[in-house]
Amino acid sequence: MAGTELADALGFLNADDYTIAREVLQRGIAAIFAIAFASAIAQFPALLGENGLLPAPRFIARTSGRRLPSIFRLRPFRYSDRMLRVTASIGVALAASVVLGLPQLGPPWLPLLVFVLLWVLYLSIVNIGQVFYGFGWESLLLEAGAIAAFLGSNATAPPLLVIVFFWWLVVRVELGAGLIKMRGDSSWRDLSAMSYHHETQPMPGPFSRLAHLMPPSVHRAETLGNHIVQLGMPLLLFAPQPIASCAAVLIVLTQLWLVVTGNFAWLNWITIVVAFSAVSDSFFAWITGHGWPGWSWFSVPLGAQGGADAARDAAYSSPIWWLALTTAAFLVGAWLSVPAVANLFSRRQLMNASFNRLGIGNAYGAFGSVTQLRREVVIEGTMAEHPDADDWHAYEFKGKPGDVTRTPQQFAPYHLRLDWLMWFLALGDWNAVWFERLLGKLLHADRATLRMLRHDPFDGAAPRAIRARVFAYRFATRAEKRATGAVWVRDELATLVPPTTRAEW
Repeated sequence: MAGTELADALGFLNADDYTIAREVLQRGIAAIFAIAFASAIAQFPALLGENGLLPAPRFIARTSGRRLPSIFRLRPFRYSDRMLRVTASIGVALAASVVLGLPQLGPPWLPLLVFVLLWVLYLSIVNIGQVFYGFGWESLLLEAGAIAAFLGSNATAPPLLVIVFFWWLVVRVELGAGLIKMRGDSSWRDLSAMSYHHETQPMPGPFSRLAHLMPPSVHRAETLGNHIVQLGMPLLLFAPQPIASCAAVLIVLTQLWLVVTGNFAWLNWITIVVAFSAVSDSFFAWITGHGWPGWSWFSVPLGAQGGADAARDAAYSSPIWWLALTTAAFLVGAWLSVPAVANLFSRRQLMNASFNRLGIGNAYGAFGSVTQLRREVVIEGTMAEHPDADDWHAYEFKGKPGDVTRTPQQFAPYHLRLDWLMWFLALGDWNAVWFERLLGKLLHADRATLRMLRHDPFDGAAPRAIRARVFAYRFATRAEKRATGAVWVRDELATLVPPTTRAEW
């Protein structure tokens, strides 16, 4: 009886009005984990495998597990391409179980266990992924997964402090990005940034050109709207309802606009999922006219008697041990977030930085500066012994611009890692080791590498020579597209790698 009375007294730690938010958080984060693990199965061996561009076994041998922990450093799980695929496949299966709602049917420790396993497995991949995994959304997914572990199951109410920590995560993502823009680039301050962004972003999508061709006044409104949302809305998540839900909706809408106009892997999608943490059940019901679509078979706790009504009643009773555990997790997360708070107020604000090995309480941000000229590296090969201009044929990548007549495609939330690194290469990282090895792989027609591309002009045969040129790309105007059918207009800037044969390589 005393335990029951204590649990009732601690009822303020339950976020009874955020059951829908928990559903979205758990299933949404798990869905992104599934995509991330599937990406590893498809891309990791070619990029980072035993014979990849930056072989993980060599990286493991020369780095410390204390700084970069990974199960692939342990003897039973020692890295091999086969072990990587097995690990990632387990990750896909675990993530899919959460998307289906299966662990949520059990006691609260069951989703906790599943998310901890997802976190450990993906952290193990990220920590040996080197530059191909050096993106802010990798650490964002890991931190979101670690927090989601403490959301509980359908047998308990959503823990209020865990929901609050998700709001704090949104603050670091959105406010961090807004502040670094204002501190970093004058184009954000004079409202001209979006006049360039759609054209020069890493990987444009099918609607990026239309967005770029909008009038300057619209671009100024886009930039201003970005500042209002990123600098003003995150802290409103802590306001009373329905203010918090309205702020969350505005964040979601701006992220959806970025989804429509670009390809940023799962950055926008996970921000949408995490921002939904501030949407209350009552606000959702007011907007939709009903609550979550049904307490179906996958939302009734295992062992619940009396059907949906009993399940709903059970969801408002959390055991003391669970309340204590989630409170402790919140306090640890708050302590680990202290450096992130200092970073937000720092004149030398860091972007996408981690302050501890757990990857909790990270600093986030994106596009502190906007590129105003789009450069693309185009790799070409030839079979001719003495080639002229018509004998050179380009290798085409899946996502990055190449063929000027090809409309950019939508790939996000899937992450095309090689294409993204090619964008960074064109920004000036000319001496990248992975790029030198990529050219060598193409010269020898490496099958795994060729599968990373959209088009191999030599159908699997090894070219006699290879070269790389740098072009300036811009979107074609409406008149230019009507006249030529081209989506892009390009001008050659320089030769990055002169014609090189296999013998010379």
